[in-house]
Amino acid sequence: MSASTATTASASPSASVNAFTRRARRRSAALGVAAWVVGIGFCLPALWMVLTSFHAEADAATNPPSIAAALTLDGYRTFFGGGGGPTPWPPLVNSLAASFFSTVLVLLLALPAAYALSIRRVRKWTDVMFFFLSTKMLPVVAGLLPVYLFAKNTGLLDNIWLLVLLYTSMNLPIAVWMMQSFLADVPVSIIEAAQVDGARLPTVLRRVVAPVAGPGIAATALICFIFSWNELLFARVLTGVVAGTAPVHLTTFVTSQGLFLAQLCAASVVVSLPVLVAGYAAQDKLVQGLSLGAVK
Repeated sequence: MSASTATTASASPSASVNAFTRRARRRSAALGVAAWVVGIGFCLPALWMVLTSFHAEADAATNPPSIAAALTLDGYRTFFGGGGGPTPWPPLVNSLAASFFSTVLVLLLALPAAYALSIRRVRKWTDVMFFFLSTKMLPVVAGLLPVYLFAKNTGLLDNIWLLVLLYTSMNLPIAVWMMQSFLADVPVSIIEAAQVDGARLPTVLRRVVAPVAGPGIAATALICFIFSWNELLFARVLTGVVAGTAPVHLTTFVTSQGLFLAQLCAASVVVSLPVLVAGYAAQDKLVQGLSLGAVK
């Protein structure tokens, strides 16, 4: 009896562990399936847009939509100026120029500001951070009329450099907030060592702080680029023929004759590609930057 009891007692913990392991595996599998379902759900609109871009206009306008309709490249041909339509290259170049130059200006201004707010903190730096955040509380529409009047009186309407200045001012608070948290994790000892060797502030920022906080700077740059590329309201009101951007060009497919859905989807796919390519190329830096400082 005693031997049987001992055997049962020794087997009981092993059975409990196996049961717990099976439950954990089932739970993990269920969470994995749920994650895939949610991920596919988020991707479905984009996938539907891509599929619709390869349909003819008549098939794209059917209700319910025709999934198995014949595929064609007519929407892309029309977008790239086939059939005598407007060419998309000037708006694409304008968007690229406004996004690139504004992102460079944001980084040049945000890096020393974040340095002063995280490493060499100024007095009442929390108040400064709140001020940067408060600039994002104003609705964009509320500032549209003053900006329009300023652009009109200074002759900057339909000027790409006005968009560069606007996008810089709009993204600068976000960049300062992000980079302040990234630079707070830079070891002060290496900065002090560089200063002992005679390095001045520009050298410290360029050769010490920037390489250490490189992933965070890359993440900030990518987010600012995406925000600038996707901006529509100011570009729609302040530009015309010369400085129109890619999002403004997309609105031309919604006309008084109706909505050209297939052409609009084709244009949306092409306009989305630069951001997708930039995000894919910098995905490792983006993940490192967004997770920088998350684990202490």
